[in-house]
Amino acid sequence: MQDLDAVEAGIWAILEPYREELEDATIYGMPSLSWPGAKAHDYFAAVKRSAKKVSLYAIAVDTWPEALEGSSERFRELRTGKATFSFPSLDDETAAELEAFLARLFAPYRESHAGG
Repeated sequence: MQDLDAVEAGIWAILEPYREELEDATIYGMPSLSWPGAKAHDYFAAVKRSAKKVSLYAIAVDTWPEALEGSSERFRELRTGKATFSFPSLDDETAAELEAFLARLFAPYRESHAGG
């Protein structure tokens, strides 16, 4: 099993570019990134570590499921809940897919919040 510190750091590194437009927040005690002024359940991404994995919560995928289009079956299998993606490890290929998925998801999220 991969070091979960590295998995969590990798996920936050992928989320780092979004900090330019988003603000730090929390949801149920989890650190998250949200559009400034957004309600608690309208976050872009939240991260939670457990004993065997690091989970990324991307609730916006419920609104824009098309963001998963273009993702491999392997990546889709990481979706372990309605808006949860679980990462027991994070190799370069998976990190690249996560980065691409988040970019596809952020476009409509930004548009809906920026009034655009």
